[in-house]
Amino acid sequence: MRNRDETDGIITRAALPSDVDAMLACDAYAQAHASRGEAVRTAVGKGHCQVAIRAGQVTGYVLTRDDFFDYGFVSLVVVSPAHQRCGVGVRLLAAAEAACTTAKLFTSTNQSNLAAQRLFASAGFVRSGQIDHLDDGDPELVYVKFLP
Repeated sequence: MRNRDETDGIITRAALPSDVDAMLACDAYAQAHASRGEAVRTAVGKGHCQVAIRAGQVTGYVLTRDDFFDYGFVSLVVVSPAHQRCGVGVRLLAAAEAACTTAKLFTSTNQSNLAAQRLFASAGFVRSGQIDHLDDGDPELVYVKFLP
């Protein structure tokens, strides 16, 4: 299934194995950490990845899981630096919501990651809780979105 917004030209769809190289190319962390590529390939293979395309170019992706206390969970949102703050992240979260089969969709980020916190708020997620001691001195903030 494809989602398109004519005003911003961003298309979201399920990621294909042929998208993986372009996805990893827009992800600076993946360039230095091979484990990211493995996680992306696994998610794509399971159908747990949506990709954003703008002007024929992969601009970001979102990985999801369906085993977070029997709810959906966004485990990773990546937007290429050149396309940040252009609506790509919000569109990826909307694609994750559309693919979610549970009544709630959760996600999380470190307290220090203000950009992710703003993204989640702009996509309609609300704070749900906090997990301490994952990263020393930087609690994990949990967010939820209630789906219709």
